[in-house]
Amino acid sequence: MSEPPARHLALQGASNFRDLGGYPTIDGRTTRWRHIFRSNHLGQLTADDIEIVRALGVRSAFDFRGLEERAAGVCVVNEITVHSLPIEPTVVAALRAELARGTLTAPVALELMRESYRNYVRYNTHSFRALFGHLLEDRAPLVIHCTAGKDRTGFASALILHALGVSDDVIAEDYLLTNRHYRRDASNASDLPADVLDAIGSVEASYLAAAFEAVGSDYGDLETYLRDGLKVGTAERTALKARYLQS
Repeated sequence: MSEPPARHLALQGASNFRDLGGYPTIDGRTTRWRHIFRSNHLGQLTADDIEIVRALGVRSAFDFRGLEERAAGVCVVNEITVHSLPIEPTVVAALRAELARGTLTAPVALELMRESYRNYVRYNTHSFRALFGHLLEDRAPLVIHCTAGKDRTGFASALILHALGVSDDVIAEDYLLTNRHYRRDASNASDLPADVLDAIGSVEASYLAAAFEAVGSDYGDLETYLRDGLKVGTAERTALKARYLQS
């Protein structure tokens, strides 16, 4: 048998560029390689990186960054059509407010991260709903990203994999791969204490769990969230599986 494609693509200007292909589903199929990628932002790709991304055939990017984030790192691959699905970052502002009050500790930072994930469900479901609308169109190969490609992108990727029938354990493994591949931007929020930077510069299972807790609280369960929150009913799920799974 031939070797599967590389899951992580070691780009110089994007450390967290990964393929969501090759994951088994509970019905015995597999997510298609080279259809859906997840990444940190595409504003610092080198010339060599751009050629790699072009060779992958990526033609659409779904960008969860807020207004200022997007302006600071515009996608440098001209052939890619960027679709903005903005979720404004709130964690660093909240951390700095705690720092000003003298109450910022690593446990506080961890809880603020968890709260930001809960807020994806409470206040930003419309952006994830829009993503699924795009996924139902013929836009692959595509990439989903935010700034670091770990939080907003991590939750989106978890939702996609769940909708495709990937098990919770495999979804958790994909989510935590960020801690192996993401290189933190040393210039970002450098005024914060080191232990706090560790909390916001990596991912924890408890972050993703917090988002799913909010799903349970607001919608009852994840299946209802897919149907009622994200408008991914039976027909839409069948269409997604036809497009993004292989036997």
